[in-house]
Amino acid sequence: MSLRQLEYLVTLAEEGSFTRAAERLFVTQPALSHQLRELEQDLGGRLLERLPRGVRLTALGRAVLEDARLALGAAERVRRTAGLVVGGEAGQLEIATVLSVAAGVLPKTLKTWSDRRPGVVTRLQEFRHKAAMEAAVSSGLGDLALGPRPAQWSGSLVSLGAEEFVVVLPTDDPLAGGSDVIDLCELSERRWVLYNPEHGLSDVVATACAAAGFAPRGVAHTWQVEVAARLAASGLGPALVPDNAVPPGLDAAVLHLRRPLLRELAIYARGDFVPLAREYVEVATASDLRLQAVPEGETDPAHALIMPGQKGGLP
Repeated sequence: MSLRQLEYLVTLAEEGSFTRAAERLFVTQPALSHQLRELEQDLGGRLLERLPRGVRLTALGRAVLEDARLALGAAERVRRTAGLVVGGEAGQLEIATVLSVAAGVLPKTLKTWSDRRPGVVTRLQEFRHKAAMEAAVSSGLGDLALGPRPAQWSGSLVSLGAEEFVVVLPTDDPLAGGSDVIDLCELSERRWVLYNPEHGLSDVVATACAAAGFAPRGVAHTWQVEVAARLAASGLGPALVPDNAVPPGLDAAVLHLRRPLLRELAIYARGDFVPLAREYVEVATASDLRLQAVPEGETDPAHALIMPGQKGGLP
């Protein structure tokens, strides 16, 4: 058994697909399959079950997954500690995040962080859904996570503020000619640019539209927040995106919701922040992230969503 084989197993579990896992690991699918078979022989049983669309863990796979993550996390911490001791300022900071935050908030902190610690390499672990990220961090992945605030968390946590969701439309849309405020129900008959079902923002859009009394119909689905904004700007259909993720200079109408929809973001870790993580928290909290103070209001803890000043808001 090797750490590389454990990394392959964890990646397959997270991606649910040999194709996506091989792309993420930069290996061929035959090489990935070979290493998995060797690991299964070593452990004495099947770890994955192949499905018509993807793979899923067997009972044995589920039983060993958490220990595999812990082993990988421990090995990575050994490497980073050795690097810090040998190289002084050298080292690595591993940040877990979700795709929407990677596109919006995160880039605003990394340049300042890199200037402050030029010898430190930042490694990003990007997740499609906040639940998957929380589970991975709970199992020992990363030095810190930056994303939607967990509903419950026993480790270190620092709130960064709340991001606002906005509607993107083309500049010539009939709804874009007057006020920059819109009721979400005005878009109930439109076909939307949506996120893929496994993307965390897919739940956010569905929750917001349900609160407005409708279920959005999709004209296109994407993994990328910036792509959603650009497709909406082209006139394909409206999109709901975090305002900090709207590409600068995008030729589009960006409208605020009459019933504002916010999502609280936080930095958190499994236990205490390691020294490099504490320094990154200092950088992030001092950065202009275009976030608002977290208001009181109806909340949906599962998605860290807030409707300020509303009663009977989110379902």
